[in-house]
Amino acid sequence: MGMTTDPREPVPGDAFGAVLRRCWASGARPGTVFAVLERDDGRVDVEDAARYFAGPDGWIPTERWACAQAVGRVLDVGCGAGRHLLALSGAGHDAVGLEPSAGAAAIARERGGEVVQATVTQPGIGLGAFDTIMMLGNNLGLLGSRERAPEVLASLAALAAPWARLLGCGMDPYRTADDGHLAYHAWNIERGRLPGQATLRVRDGAMATEWFDYLFLSPDELARLLEDSPWSLSGVEWEGASYVAVLDHAA
Repeated sequence: MGMTTDPREPVPGDAFGAVLRRCWASGARPGTVFAVLERDDGRVDVEDAARYFAGPDGWIPTERWACAQAVGRVLDVGCGAGRHLLALSGAGHDAVGLEPSAGAAAIARERGGEVVQATVTQPGIGLGAFDTIMMLGNNLGLLGSRERAPEVLASLAALAAPWARLLGCGMDPYRTADDGHLAYHAWNIERGRLPGQATLRVRDGAMATEWFDYLFLSPDELARLLEDSPWSLSGVEWEGASYVAVLDHAA
């Protein structure tokens, strides 16, 4: 007999892209379409998908500050539906988005962005070098884990022009009183992981992305991960528990 599919398990697919497509079709109105984030301890959080279409007035101040620091050619890593990418292009920058979700990349292109569908560790060839690399929307989390971070940092350095600057938004996991998060930190430590490493997937109805690791870390932890990389931490701008780290690339 053939194998049967467990009806309790979601169908693998581009759930993130599907959520953004429905949100875009709805006019990206707040409160209309929601993305579901599932963590491997069973925790489920819901976020309004309209945030992925917000203009600068809807960003946290540190993200507006980061975009104002951009110079030269700009790479927006994990550009999603293009909220930062389009603002950077509109400000006159030669900006390119990098996005692994086919659905999200297609929407960002429809909205006028130049987007390459690829991952940060497998960006393909021909992208060239960038003077500014953006990892906003908490996308410092794409470092993934203590073990994966060196590969991601090396891949980013390969895309950087000499003396390039990286501006990445992160979330300090220790600035929380949420018992669920604190218990998860403790479980991570038992598993030999950094406390803020989260294993997640995006759900949309019966569809889900593959599980992926997203790393929430403090600036001190970030600085330690950078020690053997081509990057150095030169500054941090805070907004509550969120921050933008400024990383300089040595030629």
